Amino acid sequence: MSEKLRRATEAEANALASGIRLRIIRLTFAEALTNKELARRLGRDPATTLHHVRKLVETGFLAPQEPRRGARGAKEIPYLSTGLSWHLDSHGDRAIDQAMLEAYLAEIADLGFEDVNQTRLVVHVSPGERAELERRLHDLLEEYRLRPAEAGVKRTAVYLSTYPSR
Repeated sequence: MSEKLRRATEAEANALASGIRLRIIRLTFAEALTNKELARRLGRDPATTLHHVRKLVETGFLAPQEPRRGARGAKEIPYLSTGLSWHLDSHGDRAIDQAMLEAYLAEIADLGFEDVNQTRLVVHVSPGERAELERRLHDLLEEYRLRPAEAGVKRTAVYLSTYPSR
């Protein structure tokens, strides 16, 4: 059964309205990463990445984990996604919608198309049926999200969009 999503606060919506921040949330979904590790994976400057990490911590999307010692003995703080973004309703927020598409396109550009499975389909559904379709897709994704992670199994990212076909 679908949970009731709550509307994102203004601060949460502002934090999510950045493709780079959405990518940071995804990268830290199952693996705690330091700012330096995030910057390297994103091909960004660590100072810029730290700005985004701090914004995500401040708004509850990332949680700092126990500090650890880096290769040179410096204190490093790894961050892990809290999963908050999955529980917010941001439908209709144009800035977040654009950031989601930007994050998706950047991830595909980094990955290349050889490992991407895409499909398109047009279906005839009434507004009520569309709501049911979207709810059922959300429930299916939630079922997979809640499965325990298996060691050695690669993660799979899903980008899903429904829109009127004209």
